[in-house]
Amino acid sequence: MGDRDFERQLQGWSLTTAEIMYRMPDYRSVLQTYIWQDYDLAPKFPRLINFLDFWSNNLEGPLASVRVAHAGIVAPVDLRHVGSEWRLN
Repeated sequence: MGDRDFERQLQGWSLTTAEIMYRMPDYRSVLQTYIWQDYDLAPKFPRLINFLDFWSNNLEGPLASVRVAHAGIVAPVDLRHVGSEWRLN
């Protein structure tokens, strides 16, 4: 499983997290939070879109909002000279 995820990262897939706010089926004024996380391909996010389509078509709690964050785990190294060093004993 880990090797397939690494291959996807090299192809541009990134770890994507979505905070999904939805309304309770019986109490529409109450919001609940669901966190979804998987590797997805930004900026179209096909896996997240498929999940949200499944949610909308098969679950009773209507979506209120979705916040998405993603970060490429495999990236070029960023090295900078800081100019000072602190040592902690």
